Formats: sequence, structure tokens, C-alpha cells
Amino acid sequence: QVQLVESGGGLVQPGGSLRLPCAASRRIFGATDMGWYRQAPGKQRELVAVITSGSVTNYADSVKGRFTISRDNAKNTVYLQMNSLKPEDTAVYYCQLKISGLVASWGQGTQVTVSS
Repeated sequence: QVQLVESGGGLVQPGGSLRLPCAASRRIFGATDMGWYRQAPGKQRELVAVITSGSVTNYADSVKGRFTISRDNAKNTVYLQMNSLKPEDTAVYYCQLKISGLVASWGQGTQVTVSS
């Protein structure tokens, strides 16, 4: 079982930036996709961004141009750089790992609050 640990959440003002790392507990082999999801109070969990083992990326329309997902395979870590944050970005952010198309693990989540 691969464990994922997110960090980097916190309180930030509108227009600010945060960087969320998600570290896997061990090296992962094979076709892996790593993604970031978020869940706001009273809402369903939604996809924010995903990056494949070939570094192909995909983003939710609501974050395109503001968020960037990247991965460092040597460190078994995926990052979510969030710029120009808005109050509607407030949510718990979760990291997900897929191996060969199947969900293998979720992180415990990190709270991001955008407020003045």
C-alpha cells in the first residue's frame, strides 16, 4: 500500500499563492497518474488537475491558467502550484494515485482557505 501525504495548505488572501506537495511513501513503478481533487463544504469532491506518468496534464476549467501540476519522480512527489487564488478555491485538497488506471491511494487532505 502506497501512502500519500499532502502538505502546504493554509490561509491565504485572495490573489495569493500556495504550493501543495504530495509525497508518496515509496517509489512507484508502472503507468501512474497522480491527481489533485478538492471538496468544499456541502459539495462533491471534484477533479482539479491530473498528471500522467508521461507528464501529460489536464485541468478543471475553473483553474486553467492559475494552477499548475507537476511531478518529481526522483522524489516520488507531485506538486500543485496555485496562483491568483479566489475565495471559491477554498476546500480540502486531496492527492490521488492511480496505477494502471485504478485508484491505488488517497491522501488525508489539506485545508486551503482563501479569505481576506
